[in-house]
Amino acid sequence: MQDENCSIARTLSVIGDRWTMLILRDAFLRIRKFEDFQKDLGISRQRLSERLKKLVDEGVLKKTAYQAGPTRFEYCLTAKGLDLYPVIMAMVNWGDKYLDKGMGAPMLYKHVKCEHYFTAQLSCSECGEVLSPREARPEIGPGKANVRLTAEPD
Repeated sequence: MQDENCSIARTLSVIGDRWTMLILRDAFLRIRKFEDFQKDLGISRQRLSERLKKLVDEGVLKKTAYQAGPTRFEYCLTAKGLDLYPVIMAMVNWGDKYLDKGMGAPMLYKHVKCEHYFTAQLSCSECGEVLSPREARPEIGPGKANVRLTAEPD
């Protein structure tokens, strides 16, 4: 699916399942060790091993030995992994807004610099204005040259 000419499809081929997203959530919460991921998630060792391997192979996590005899590893977010932060925060915001069952957010996020709690917002990289879907217009980019958005009649 990574060969597909769609950014969403390619991204989903790397991070598009429940366990992978929960592993990423934990990585952003600074969980690093296999045993800690397994304990927090309640995931089987085999499934966790498969998901961690894929994230390492894709360059989202880096696997580093922290102990010898027996060798034990930690998994840290790479720059590629850290770039998933807006994705994770968008999911947090959506879940807090629509799925909190009237109880409020299970976790709050504080901006270290200003000490205020925040909800992440998508903003324009050029002017800084907060964006809504109605204020964005997709256009064909160079990676999709010669591809039609809609089928034309024969």
